Amino acid sequence: MAWLLVRHARAGSRKGWEGPDVERPLSKKGRRQADGLVEVLEPYGVKRILSSPYIRCSQTVEPLAEALGLEIEVRSELAEGAPVHEAVGLVRQHAGTTAAFSTHGDIVPAVLEALAEQDGFELPPDYDYAKGSVWALEEVDGKVVSARYLRAPAL
Repeated sequence: MAWLLVRHARAGSRKGWEGPDVERPLSKKGRRQADGLVEVLEPYGVKRILSSPYIRCSQTVEPLAEALGLEIEVRSELAEGAPVHEAVGLVRQHAGTTAAFSTHGDIVPAVLEALAEQDGFELPPDYDYAKGSVWALEEVDGKVVSARYLRAPAL
């Protein structure tokens, strides 16, 4: 089984967006990245897709949800600034299920580091988590046994 930590694809500029940040959508490049993630994630046999309530996160996994015929479950534990223990708890609730979690640039490294510390796997010293990238965490009995970085799809 795998837990797939997806950092949302490229979004429009924070400075250029006048509405609430939760409503800031993907850019054209981000939509292309989201489309490219289908090919990256489909082979994993995703059974559930969970997303931060932020529009850019759900838009990142919409093409995957459509391709797999799955609903996107919106979860506040994946929101920007959410407590790390809540995000980790949500991920761990999916032991035995291959699930994709679409979230933010503060949550991905925090969850990775917490899981690495708790489960004893190694992260590279200068690991990456670019927009539109994925960390594929192999899970056995609720414990991460390996972590693999999947680069964001080329634009």
